[in-house]
Amino acid sequence: MDTRVAKKKLGLKERYAAMTRGLGWETTYQPMDKVFPYDTYEGIKIHDWDKWQDPFRLTMDAYWKYQGEKEKKLYAVIEAFAQNNGQLGISDARYVNALKLFIQGVTPLEYNAHRGFAHVGRQFTGEGARVAAQMQSIDELRHYQTETHAISHYNKYFNGMHSPNHWFDRVWYLSVPKSFFEDACTAGPFEFLTAVSFSFEYVLTNLLFVPFMSGAAHNGDMSTVTFGFSAQSDESRHMTLGIECIKFMLEQDPDNVPIVQRWIDKWFWRGYRLLTIVAMMQDYMLPKRVMSWKEAWEMYAEGNGGALFKDLARYGIREPAGWKDACEGKDHISHQAWATFYNYGAAAPFHTWVPSDEEMQWLSEKYPESFDTLYRPRFEFWRERAEEGRRFYNKTLPMLCTTCQVPMFFTEPGDATKIAYRESDYFGNKYHFCSDHCKHIFDDEPEKYVQSWLPVHQIYQGHCFPEGTDPTAEGFDPLMAVLKYYEMNIGRDNFDFEGSEDQKNFAAWTGESA
Repeated sequence: MDTRVAKKKLGLKERYAAMTRGLGWETTYQPMDKVFPYDTYEGIKIHDWDKWQDPFRLTMDAYWKYQGEKEKKLYAVIEAFAQNNGQLGISDARYVNALKLFIQGVTPLEYNAHRGFAHVGRQFTGEGARVAAQMQSIDELRHYQTETHAISHYNKYFNGMHSPNHWFDRVWYLSVPKSFFEDACTAGPFEFLTAVSFSFEYVLTNLLFVPFMSGAAHNGDMSTVTFGFSAQSDESRHMTLGIECIKFMLEQDPDNVPIVQRWIDKWFWRGYRLLTIVAMMQDYMLPKRVMSWKEAWEMYAEGNGGALFKDLARYGIREPAGWKDACEGKDHISHQAWATFYNYGAAAPFHTWVPSDEEMQWLSEKYPESFDTLYRPRFEFWRERAEEGRRFYNKTLPMLCTTCQVPMFFTEPGDATKIAYRESDYFGNKYHFCSDHCKHIFDDEPEKYVQSWLPVHQIYQGHCFPEGTDPTAEGFDPLMAVLKYYEMNIGRDNFDFEGSEDQKNFAAWTGESA
């Protein structure tokens, strides 16, 4: 009888190769170029797909086990938070408005990322890239679900969370994140990875998740902290996919370098503009603050990002074209954004307020070169009006940037007293921009951005009223019609925090109503 010989167990590298490279094959009924037509039309040249390496070397069987363990822990915490009425343990009801902003503007992006990665995962000839994109697609869908489940608990007790998906397609400021992903998803597969995996996930994602989850912890929201850290462990893999994609393209052919540089310039700036709402949240919407937007930018962007672009210099890549302007903007964008949302608080499904004296003192300390001279007088004036019973609401519609779709409130680099304005003419029409960089993005692909769904334009054209609305009727109020189209609960979801239902309910629940 022959002696039984145990089969040698495959190592991690061999298992990863078997579970990725071993899943691909050369097609015979149709040529490979016809089966995978999109990984060449952007001009990117790939000579050897086997050079693609995933540093995590994660296989599907290990992936499901790993994620299953995380799910058990996450939902145990979420359940315990709900059972113990965790919503009463937060620092202040004002904090919940940061969650409203998150469920409205960030969570739908997770679903869009899921769809985007599912699409591009089909487009690559290389098996390693296809498997990596497939796993990230599943990650993003999981993030959408866990964020929705965690924040749904707050929806039982607070206003402004009941229709985030409906709002994402309609409400004016949510066109900013929506347009970012629509721009990315309508690009080619390599540009999509540069936009989402590299520029957003690798360069900018720490500015979103780390300060946000730290802020949640400081304000007693352990449910959000738990889903944030559960997602952040996935983000580490997403970041490696982003840097691997960039280095893979750059190492394959020198002709790829100018294409990749153009994409980095574009998507860094688009991501930076998108993070304006995060800057505002960090400086103004957390009753207990962790760090200022300026400090977060210096740590996660200037520190980490600066080192990254020095590393990529050996491939011929320089820092993004808008890098210096973004670094200067750290002193201004959060204040300018909060002032704008305070203006338009009647048309947004979350509450705004004038910062207290103590909070303005904190802002003065964090922004010694800008806050007291440029922004404090504005807030103090608005507070005086509110105390007189004349709380200011702006009923006009602002001009929007055609590229990033943010209202034109950003100021000129080097002169924060002057609104930045650029314009381009295309086939006899004039288009407006908030910066040189948004103008350059438009000028590079005008056919794409002339189709932008700009909320202000749509309102003026009568496309944002409920079906059957007669704008010529006597006493017609266009703002009320738009809010009904948004399906906002007028007087509950919007207007100032002071005197709101959220404020009164939380005070009664916590015994502070007296």
